Parts: sequence; C-alpha cells; structure tokens
Amino acid sequence: MDIVFSYQQLYHFTYSVFKSIGCSDEDAATATTVLLSADVRGVDSHGVARLSGYVRLWQAKRINATPGIQVVHETPSTAVVDGDAGLGLVVAPFAMQVAIDKAKNAGTGWVSVRNSNHFGIAGYHAMMALQHDMIGMAMTNASALVAPTFSIERMLGTNPIAVAIPAGKESPFVADLATTTAANGKLEILQRKGEDAPLGWVQDVAGNLATDASILKKGGAMLPLGSDREHGSHKGYALGSIVDIFSAVLSGASYGPWAPPFPAYVPVPENMPGKGLGHFFGAMRVDAFRPAEKFKAHMDNWIQRFRNAKPASGYEKVLIPGDPEREMETIRMKEGIPVVESVVNELKKVGEMMGVGL
Repeated sequence: MDIVFSYQQLYHFTYSVFKSIGCSDEDAATATTVLLSADVRGVDSHGVARLSGYVRLWQAKRINATPGIQVVHETPSTAVVDGDAGLGLVVAPFAMQVAIDKAKNAGTGWVSVRNSNHFGIAGYHAMMALQHDMIGMAMTNASALVAPTFSIERMLGTNPIAVAIPAGKESPFVADLATTTAANGKLEILQRKGEDAPLGWVQDVAGNLATDASILKKGGAMLPLGSDREHGSHKGYALGSIVDIFSAVLSGASYGPWAPPFPAYVPVPENMPGKGLGHFFGAMRVDAFRPAEKFKAHMDNWIQRFRNAKPASGYEKVLIPGDPEREMETIRMKEGIPVVESVVNELKKVGEMMGVGL
C-alpha cells in the first residue's frame, strides 16, 4: 500500500535528515531538491527510497557531510572536480555549474568528477543547462551489478546517460536512461512489492535469464540494455562502458568492478584504482553553433513533427523523451507523492534515529 505525502512534507523531512548528518543549510537544501526531483518526476527508485542508504553510507564514514569540493585541474573548456567524498547530490550540481560557466566563456564546458557518491537522477543535472539556452549532458558510473555480454561476472554499473535540449514554445527534450534494461532501483521496487522481474532484466549466477527480483543477492547480475546478444546487449554494454570511462577513467575515480557499492553493508573492493564514484557533465551553448532562437524554433518543429507521427495500433500518441516525467511532476506537485509502505517504515526508522519526525 502506498502512503501519499505532499512535496512540502517530504522536503521538510529530507532536509532535516541531511542537516542531522552535518550538512550545511545550503548543501542540505541542494541535496533535498535533487533527491526529491526523482520522486516528483515519477522515478521512485532514486528519490526518498534512497535516503536511508545515504545515511548508512554516512554512518560507515563513506560520505563526508562537509566536503571541500574543488577543481583540481582545468583548461578554458574542461575541468576535473574532486568531490572530497561528499554527497553526489551536492557534488554533481557544483560540477555541472562549472561546466555551464565554462560554456558561457568557451562555447562548451566538460567536467569529469572523482571522489563522489550516488548523485540521484542524471536528468536533474543535465536540465540545469536549459535555463541558459544550453544543451546539458550528465552521466555517472555506479556499483558493479551488470554483466557484460557473454559474461557472468558483474563488471559495470547501470551507468545512466541524460541529455536535456532546450526548445522554444515546446517543453524541452529530456532523455534520462540507464544503459541497462532497467535501473537497479526498479528491481528494489519489485522486491518491496514481492513481484517478479520481467524476463530480460537479470540473469542467474550461471548466466541464464531469470525473473527473480532478488537474484543479485544470489550471485546473479543485471543485463545491459538489449538483454542478450540477439537483441543488441553488446550495444548496451558499449554504452555502459563509455559512461564508465568518461566518468571514472578520465577523472581518476574507481571504475568497472572497483566502483564503490551503494549499500553500506557491501565491502568496498580491494585495490581500488581511483577515488570514489565518477561523473561526467557537459554543457553546450546553443549559440556556439547557430542562433539560439533559430535552433529552438527548429526544435519546436522537430518535437511537433514527432508528436504527430502516426501511432501504432493500441497507442494514442507518440511521446517525446521527458513527456511522462513532466506529466507526472504536474500531477504529483498537485496531488502528492505516493511512497511505498516499506519505504515509509524505513524513513520512520531513520527519523527516529536522527530525531526527525515524518
């Protein structure tokens, strides 16, 4: 059963929890806004359901609540940011702003990040560029849960990619996707509900397709986008690898099977080649390519033409990336945010521990 909360209720609770672990007012507000952006957009796997996980990482001394985030290397259009083991929810907006500032001066800005943690939904960070008439990109590596095509060993994370593109009269194009068939958070939701995973999401310890949503706890692995070779899993594997390299090899973070796990109870891999998780951000000023108004007018035309594409039988319309999340945000800001009862119970435990009421 779901319990519905207003955005304000969840904001106050989440902000108070981040303050309780030692975050500054500004960082607590940033972390709360980023985290709840997932819930309001319908990405329930990456919102308040993750809050207790961040607290456990802090308790395990794997998250620094008062990080000294800094640029450690830069050129006019590029930078490397060290997150000082801070919340990815705070480190990522800092780094994306660096990319935006560089794009203002150089036309484009590219920032790779090391020594960070889970940063919420990639789409939030990419969308930061929209208000500046820029195209935004965001990606991150993550805990190794995914077996490459033809393997039974977990080597990659779900490694999402997000791209946000401004338009004129139309709403922006916002693509935010894992490079796996499904995000790990979706498996966690199924586990809470006691439901099976669709065939093609995961494999068992021997490499056979499975539907057990708890298979990761039994030595299984998630599958790259495409599920198997015949359906293009080599392409999902390649995309996830690109994210890993851009985010971690380029920045000096830990990559591949050495990426630090999100669950605090999972041991950190030995002989890690870098520092923490890595992210990669890009910002491109539209007028570095063509006048912004002309570009946005043509984006409107592009969006309208795709919206008017003839739908297949059984479907009402063709969607543009970002449509479902935008519609969900309108609904949830008005009607409230449903939270699974098991997540509510977890939040109450966190609240009791931190002296914060839900």
